[in-house]
Amino acid sequence: MSTPHNQANKGDIAETVIMSGDPLRAKFMAEKYLSNPQQFNTLRNMFGYTGTYQGKKVSVMGHGMGMPSIGIYSYELYHFYDVKQIIRVGTAGCIQDDIKIGDVVLAEGACTDSNYLNQFQLPGTYAPIASFDLLQKAALKSEELGIRYHVGNVLSSDVFYDEAENWKKWRKLGVLAIEMESAALYANAVRAGKKALSLLTISDNIVTKEETSGEVRQTAFTHMMDVAFSLV
Repeated sequence: MSTPHNQANKGDIAETVIMSGDPLRAKFMAEKYLSNPQQFNTLRNMFGYTGTYQGKKVSVMGHGMGMPSIGIYSYELYHFYDVKQIIRVGTAGCIQDDIKIGDVVLAEGACTDSNYLNQFQLPGTYAPIASFDLLQKAALKSEELGIRYHVGNVLSSDVFYDEAENWKKWRKLGVLAIEMESAALYANAVRAGKKALSLLTISDNIVTKEETSGEVRQTAFTHMMDVAFSLV
């Protein structure tokens, strides 16, 4: 079985998928972490691979930028390919003073300015959250590895270039960082009865304007990947 976005057959994809926005980061993870990786998807250049990590079957795949994109890929993985848990490894911009470039944020919850959640027609505001067991294990592994990490709320935004500087309002309410996908992933996971967690490396500081290069974002942020693979 294939979909308009994934040419894999059922069984080609593991029950655990580690996803990244950049398909080249997925390729990097396949080469760095997986034994005998086999590519299952090249459609739309959204690369996906399945191999083994410490004897366990695991897949890695890109999910693209923004909630519509991860919404499609995660929905199909959960509903059409029997995936049980998705772990997103990505980058984020911090908006709090005590968070530094290279720190890892474990996204406990994901606020959003997107309309993505409107599809569920809820009579209020839904608060998408991570799977607690994955969050707890990720925190313990980060402690074990000596990784500087933070746990809390992130903002999943549809806006990258925020001319109105709305991030200042989210900062006042304790949001740690801004990214573009976790709210959709978390909502899709709970709706499907599955698990999800986002591990985010801080690539830039929205307050100070400090930032890293695209090449560094693609290959150098391996601490979050080490934690992600420990959850397989």
